[in-house]
Amino acid sequence: MRHRATFRAFALAFVSVLFLTTSASAAEIHVMISGGLTAAYKALVPEFERKTGHKVSTAYGPSMGTTVNAIPVRLERGEPADVLIMVGYALNDLAAQGKVIADSRVDLVKSPIGIAVKSGAPKPDITSSDAVKRALLAAKSIAYSDSASGVYVSTDMFQRLGIAEAMKDRARKIPATPVGEIVAKGEAEIGFQQISELKPVAGIDIVGPLPDELQKITVFSAGIARASKEPDAGRALIQFLASPDARAELIRSGLDPIPTSSTTH
Repeated sequence: MRHRATFRAFALAFVSVLFLTTSASAAEIHVMISGGLTAAYKALVPEFERKTGHKVSTAYGPSMGTTVNAIPVRLERGEPADVLIMVGYALNDLAAQGKVIADSRVDLVKSPIGIAVKSGAPKPDITSSDAVKRALLAAKSIAYSDSASGVYVSTDMFQRLGIAEAMKDRARKIPATPVGEIVAKGEAEIGFQQISELKPVAGIDIVGPLPDELQKITVFSAGIARASKEPDAGRALIQFLASPDARAELIRSGLDPIPTSSTTH
């Protein structure tokens, strides 16, 4: 009995030391993330927390723009950040400003732009550039995001289709709010955004991606904020999101994972 009690006490002491060691090494990681990866990220973070013991605190906002939740605006007002997950070229801009550790960048996924209509509404033909042009000219209202996809649609695609003038009175930029929500409410007949951002929205039908000749693939990347207090834990999170363990969830959310060997550092 004495040996059993001694062993039990030793085992409890060992578990306590192990717990304290794990607790001491656990970190709170502050993440700022834009919409493109949000759905997959929300599904993957609990698994990362379970595996590592780290706690992840998340702030959401667009990769660019001047809205109150935009990632550059959050950083400017001094919100805590360890990991930034956002459009790759916007992350590069922050690195150039000294707000991101340049060689910490990892390219995570490629994200295509999709077109959505309200659930049950007729789906326009979008199989070619000419078909997209006809659909846009026939629509009374069009919505696009204030982030990467919207910048492309409004400043490049409309011009290439020769309809920029016609779109002035019917197409509008939607700041902060997911474009799908505007379409679901019937406030726009057609909406453009990353497919991964359209998928989680109820009340819409995704017609499909833009045809190849019009498509603009956006790369979403992750990096460590220069002011990070937990850079090692932040790197562990980025490595997890870039790992094979995350691949299935990324694909499910409409994203194309970038192999680790192809990432940009």
